[in-house]
Amino acid sequence: MGLSEFVLDPKNMPGVVAASCQMIDEEVSSKSGLSGFAVKAGYKAVKGVKPNFVRHVVIQLLPEFVKALDPIWNEGVAAGKPGAHLVANKGRAADAMLEVTDGKAQHAKSALVRGTYDKLRGSAKRNVEDAIPRLASMLEKHVK
Repeated sequence: MGLSEFVLDPKNMPGVVAASCQMIDEEVSSKSGLSGFAVKAGYKAVKGVKPNFVRHVVIQLLPEFVKALDPIWNEGVAAGKPGAHLVANKGRAADAMLEVTDGKAQHAKSALVRGTYDKLRGSAKRNVEDAIPRLASMLEKHVK
């Protein structure tokens, strides 16, 4: 069973969504320095607009994210280490995920969301790459 098939199964998705939200909170909290301050401020601003915004976005983006990550994950499954393979290919994984979010941000209805995304996009690839080990670990715990 592929990554997207497992994650998108209605019996598995709620657990993956909850774990994803927790992972995002942990990743944002772990940021430091000036860029970390910007990420934390942007995250707080977006959560201030709508308290369940992160969960909602995870639910909306998760299907596209896992489909974008499927090829990399499946290569890792074939090699016997999907999480390690995802980490080893974190640049490809980040590019695949950012392609999804770039498209979504262009069509966001909220000016605050679009503006925040635009301000953070320059450092987004590095931030997503930094999050890939945490993502890989979370997926390995949930994807059987």
